[in-house]
Amino acid sequence: MVLSAMATPTGPKPALPYPEHDKLGPLGVKTSAIHDAAALRGALIQAFEAAAQEARDAIAAIDKESAPSAVHASRKALRRARAVLGLVAGALPKGERRAVKTALQEARRSLSTVRDHSVAPESLAQMTLDEADRATANRVLANAAEAMPAVAEIKQLLAESAARAAAQAEALQAALGHDVDWDIVADGVRHIYGQARRASRASKRSKSWFHTWRRRSKELVYQLELIASHAGPRLTAIHDELSGVTDTLGPAVDLIMVRDFVATYGQGIAPEALGHLRDSIDTLLDELMKSARKAARDAFRQKPKKLEKRITKSVRRDLAPADDGNGATDTHP
Repeated sequence: MVLSAMATPTGPKPALPYPEHDKLGPLGVKTSAIHDAAALRGALIQAFEAAAQEARDAIAAIDKESAPSAVHASRKALRRARAVLGLVAGALPKGERRAVKTALQEARRSLSTVRDHSVAPESLAQMTLDEADRATANRVLANAAEAMPAVAEIKQLLAESAARAAAQAEALQAALGHDVDWDIVADGVRHIYGQARRASRASKRSKSWFHTWRRRSKELVYQLELIASHAGPRLTAIHDELSGVTDTLGPAVDLIMVRDFVATYGQGIAPEALGHLRDSIDTLLDELMKSARKAARDAFRQKPKKLEKRITKSVRRDLAPADDGNGATDTHP
């Protein structure tokens, strides 16, 4: 420990050169917002505001790229904002925390239909289907194309979502206290990881829980990415570890959506044909879910409190003086 090396063998223990609640180490280490509760608050507010700005920027992406790309960028930005909210949740009044969370959820949900229209054709095109199922899939997509919102409507949805996010940035700024110390942030990571871990176990029995697992996992990854930007290689390694696992959940989540998409836009198609296509989707989906759970088993094996301690210790080592004897490759403290 750094503190024990600072005490004299015979004299009284000197006063700590940093607040007792700062568990990350003494002054004189790598400059980081994590060392100062006021600076940490500012960094988290800035991250939330940056996510809100990304949601606004997505509106212009329709003209430069495409509607699906713009919607994806907006939903990603809103997910980042929710991840930041999770980091400061313990420092917010319950009512304010719930209001911001609800607004972000509504903003993302308003874009779900457009997102589905983008992902479903790609997912169905990648599936190996027999001639009958392919014909059924094409009819479903044709029905869906008629219900696709116009570009002007999509722009309006993006603008409304961005406005919600901007309003929540202001609400967060007003509701959050002057300081956010590391314990609050670490507790936020532990809480989201705990939710993801519980969902991963429940996903064995439920496709809905599998989807929840990916949502919470994505937020966890965004949280670790933000913390790593203020820490160093050990936090980056933990981030990369969980990010890789989360990526394996994506294809299965897309197929979960496609199952519902087929039912929604199956009008005019024989029930037997729709049922056969859904069975084909379920066969592949079961394989993808099983494979994803296996790949993620080790990453979600440790208890939430243990992960929290590992992250705190890794941050401390990342921010310790260069001559402290900590090797940059030690990512499992």
